[in-house]
This record gives sequence, structure tokens and C-alpha cells, in this order.
Amino acid sequence: MARTRIAVIDDEVTVCRRLSQALSKDGMDVEAFTTGAAFLARLEEGGFDVVITDLRLPDISGMEILEKIKGLRPEIEVIMITGYGAVDTAIEAIKLGAHHYVTKPIKLGEIRVLIQGALEKIALRRENRRLRDVIKPEGGISSIIGAGDAMRDIFSLIHKVAPVDCNVLLEGDSGTGKALVARAIHDLSPRRDHPFVSFNCGGFTDELITSELFGYEKGAFTGAAATKIGLLESAAGGTVFLDEIGEMPLTMQVKLLHVLQERKILRVGGTRPIDLDIRIVAATNKDLKQEVTDGGFREDLFFRLNVVTIHLPPLVERKEDIPLLAKHFMEKYSLAFHKTVASIHPSAMNLLIGYSFPGNVRELENIIERAVALTDCEEIRLQDLPQDLQQLEVDTMEGEGLQSLEELERRHIAKVLEKTGYNKGLAAQILNIPRTTLWRKLKQYNIE
Repeated sequence: MARTRIAVIDDEVTVCRRLSQALSKDGMDVEAFTTGAAFLARLEEGGFDVVITDLRLPDISGMEILEKIKGLRPEIEVIMITGYGAVDTAIEAIKLGAHHYVTKPIKLGEIRVLIQGALEKIALRRENRRLRDVIKPEGGISSIIGAGDAMRDIFSLIHKVAPVDCNVLLEGDSGTGKALVARAIHDLSPRRDHPFVSFNCGGFTDELITSELFGYEKGAFTGAAATKIGLLESAAGGTVFLDEIGEMPLTMQVKLLHVLQERKILRVGGTRPIDLDIRIVAATNKDLKQEVTDGGFREDLFFRLNVVTIHLPPLVERKEDIPLLAKHFMEKYSLAFHKTVASIHPSAMNLLIGYSFPGNVRELENIIERAVALTDCEEIRLQDLPQDLQQLEVDTMEGEGLQSLEELERRHIAKVLEKTGYNKGLAAQILNIPRTTLWRKLKQYNIE
């Protein structure tokens, strides 16, 4: 493995020498600079993983150094060195992208912990990119996370149907990602340079749906002070995503069917038909075939929409994707909340994998967002998850006695190995630990 590359910037020669010697003994490549200008000249060449810089330098401030790094090499993590009186400034630097700060006098143990945290953050970003790159050549889609067989089948369908200008029906429970799939179909289609317009068909009256989709002419009704272009017309040349199509009233279904047959619309109060060039992607969490049988949905409209159907499985049927999704959301909200949460404890991940997720991916995202917001360390732990999930963990342990964290970790590692077919490389990726660490734990827990 490549050695970690560290840059130390401090006008105190003793600080540079002390850090260089200590970190070099830890197996890192260290370069020291006593001025900001000397470092910036070297930065143009790249080559660093972590930069440790004093907030106050004789020529350039540490804040300027931070801005330059994030502008030129945003992947580099920055640790600020500050005096006690400048802690507020250091915290402001974290908001601008610094990894963390350390106050003088410098403690080597603290520096080592911060560097380790920064490297874990870098490794997490690289791993997420690598996993996406691994998936994409096999037909993956960068905006949708999934590595299991179910999602690979969906990626294949999206790639097949996107270039074909036909209507598509997306079926799946709420929170399974139907809007993301609709957007992916549009982005991969010849219509990608034209508008993508979304409309939720649920909870609206016929009149409101009609005016929103078809628009109206000035004076068409009381309050129509000006002509309004409807969503269908505004999407000219593009794609219209009709979410919750199963909630659309029957009278409105007749109007939509006419649009799909004639490829023309008539604004409310209008007399001149307007040609329409759009593609329809509809979505529902209902069984539309059963709705047709029950009389709640028009059969002719169903056949018009159902040229190609893509069924999105609930998250409980794609548990192998939970670690990838959880880590993606952890990184997303860690950046959004300016925090340094870099891992999920095995006991917390084990609980997530065992949960049924009635709210699907949307519920998982909400759980991770909450955990990142509440955790006071750089790891999501069991106690950071919602109480009802923690109670599920307690319930599953009844009759077995309370287990130690070591036992939970041992069981989780064994389960991940089993699910990955004892592929240690993939298991280490899911567990978010180096392969050497996994090897040590297998030996520690006597896992064959």
C-alpha cells in the first residue's frame, strides 16, 4: 500500500522537526514547510493526503492555505493548529472544509488520532467512488446505489428502455426510489437536454389537476388574470413524471388518455389544440392491474402507460445494499452538517441489516441523517439509532442474555462473510475496515 503523505506548515522549526520525526516513525512520508508560500508552490504538484497547518503564518494565513487547498485539491484533508484564543477561528475553518483543529501545545497522541480520522474519511470517499466505478461498467447508474442482483436487473432495464421513446410504468412501495429511476431514464434518453417535469397526482381535485397539467387561458375562470402554461406543455421535448398515478381521479384519467392518444392538449378555456411532444413515465405504489379489475383505474389508460414496467423491490429484499446505502447517506450528511462521522459500528450496522424498513430507502436515509446529527463522535453507534430500533435489538436478545460488543462484532463479521460467499475483500469493504484488520479479527474470534 502507498505510504500516507503528510505536509506540516509551521513557522516554528521545532514544531516541524518534532512532527516530522514522530510521523516518519509511524511510517508516513512527511514534508515540512516554514512558510505558506513554499507549501503552495509544492501544492501545485499535488502529492499529499493530509495537511497540518498553523492558523497564523508569517506570510499567508492558515485560512488562505485552506481555501487554496480546497480550490486546487479538495480531496486533501486539513488539520489546523491554533492557539487557545483562536479556537473560534479554527471552528470557522471546519465549516469551510477543514477536517479538525488542534490547540497548542501540540500533543502527538491527539495529532495521530486526528490524522487517523482524516485518513478514514479519505478512504470512505475513495471506496464509495470505487464501488460506483465497479458497478457502472456493468450497467450501473451513478445516481442510484445498489450492487445486488435485483438492482443490476433494474439498471439493465433502465439502459434498455431509456433510448426507446415509449411510456414507462414504475411499480414499487413508497420510498423505493421511483423518482430516481424516472430521472435516470430521462437523463439517459435522447430527451436529456429538454425539461424533466414532475407532478404528484395524489390529493388534488380534478379542477386543480386540470389547471396544473393543461394550463388555462386568461379569463377562463374567476381569478385567471393571465394565461398559464401547464406542466405538460412546459415539458415540450422532454419527460413528464406522473407520480402516484393510481390516485388520479377517473374523470382526469379520461383527459390524460386523450392526450396520450392525440398528442395534443387544450388549455382550460382555450379553443386551439396545442401539439405535444413528451414522454410519460408514471409511478404507483398500487397494483394497477387489481385497480383495473376493481374499477378504480381505466384499463385503456393502463395499457397506454404500461408499455414497459419496472418493478422496484422493497429494501428488505435487497439487504446486501443496506451497507452501501447507509455509508452513502452517512457521508452525505456528514458533509452537510460539517461533521467528521466516518464509520458505522458493526453492532449498529448489524441492526440496520436485520431491520425490515417499512419505509424503504427513504426511511434508511432518515435514520442515518438523524444518527449523524446526534452522534458526538466520529462513528454511528447503536445508541445513535432511534429508540424503536434499539428496542428491536433488545427484543431479539431476549432469552439469549445480553451480549458483549465483542460477541455482536463476531456474529456480524461471520454474517457478512457468509452473505459475501466468504469473499474477504468484499467483506472488508462492507465492514469498512482494512483487509489486515479483518484478518486479525478472524484470528481473534477464531472464525474459519
